[in-house]
Amino acid sequence: MTYRHLILDRDGVLNYAAPPPGFVLRPQDFRWLPGALEALTILRAAGIRLSVASNQSGVGRGLMSLADLHAVNDRMQADAAAAGGALDAVFCCPHAPEAGCDCRKPEPGLIRAAIARSGISADESLVVGDDERDLQAAQRAGVRAALVRTGKGRVTEGRLADRSSATVVYDDFLALTRAITGDQ
Repeated sequence: MTYRHLILDRDGVLNYAAPPPGFVLRPQDFRWLPGALEALTILRAAGIRLSVASNQSGVGRGLMSLADLHAVNDRMQADAAAAGGALDAVFCCPHAPEAGCDCRKPEPGLIRAAIARSGISADESLVVGDDERDLQAAQRAGVRAALVRTGKGRVTEGRLADRSSATVVYDDFLALTRAITGDQ
């Protein structure tokens, strides 16, 4: 399958998940996972559109402001661009889990927004996540999904194995990138 658009979860796919309570609250707390910047650069060179779709309930829980979230994402975008892997769009759900919004994964709102903004069909898009919520949001939006073993990925993979899931799994984002682009 050829993909023209990847929709990436942030924490656990691109960067290390924060230690408890589990929120990247400041730009200096954002730490790239090994190979993630290289993967973005390879994908950008292949002409693949790159979106990020991430639950960021630290805002809704009062742990950070929207300005704080934008500062973290600005750092992520600047680092990606400097490495040659510029991101096309970043979508975040800032709501607390109990808000009942349609943008918090596993709801499909963020995925649908990324598809709409990209102008690329769901059939040519792939959601990449480390959590079952990412996979569920993709399914509800009618988009294929892949799981990476970074972040919560190994735990998620174990839960999926109990259900005979057909989800494709990769060690990390770079391994997925090499598989879909043929770049070794």
